[in-house]
Amino acid sequence: MSTVATRTDSSARVPFLVRIDAVGRWLAPLGLRALLAWEFFEAGREKLHGQNWFAELGGRFPPPFSWFGADLNWHLATGLELGASVALLLGLGTRYAAAALWVLTLVAIGAVHWPQHWDNLAELWRGYAITDDGYGNYKLPLLYLAMLLPLILSGAGRLSLDALIARRTPVTASADRRAWGWTALAIGLSFAPLLPVFGAALAVLGLGLLTLSRLQPPRPLAAASP
Repeated sequence: MSTVATRTDSSARVPFLVRIDAVGRWLAPLGLRALLAWEFFEAGREKLHGQNWFAELGGRFPPPFSWFGADLNWHLATGLELGASVALLLGLGTRYAAAALWVLTLVAIGAVHWPQHWDNLAELWRGYAITDDGYGNYKLPLLYLAMLLPLILSGAGRLSLDALIARRTPVTASADRRAWGWTALAIGLSFAPLLPVFGAALAVLGLGLLTLSRLQPPRPLAAASP
């Protein structure tokens, strides 16, 4: 009885929002995974049963996809959207599936949704829309990128196959300069074709952090508490 009472008293002293955080680690990523899985699966299913219109885009695909041809790009996009959607829903290989969809979405923005010509940020901002009035329509894919990013950085959450597999080798570590550097470098390079100044600045920041990390000794990994 005393042990039960002690545990109850201890949990009662934990701030309420901290306990909500614990619930969020189960449910919050699940909502993102389910919604993104549905949206990308629908896009893949439409391609599977539809006509290939990638040839109409001309040379708008960025390298290396511009080297593949319309048919190969169509099949790659279809397979990725269908396969990665299932992976997101199951929470299996979530970071890799989300990262692949991140690249796919950036390619789609550059080839389809990004304005072909813009002279200033005011003109570019007019493309933040669902309908295309001649200024692009990158709003929806940009929202997808914002939803994919937490899955890439934080994973699928506890209600996933990834979490079940990770229980066998639980390891925790804090974010250091190397982790921040690789993250900044990856995001900067992925955005560089669309926003060269922003992408290059973020990539340079990432390289700087990676350089500084070589001067910082690595921190030992700590076993996660059960």
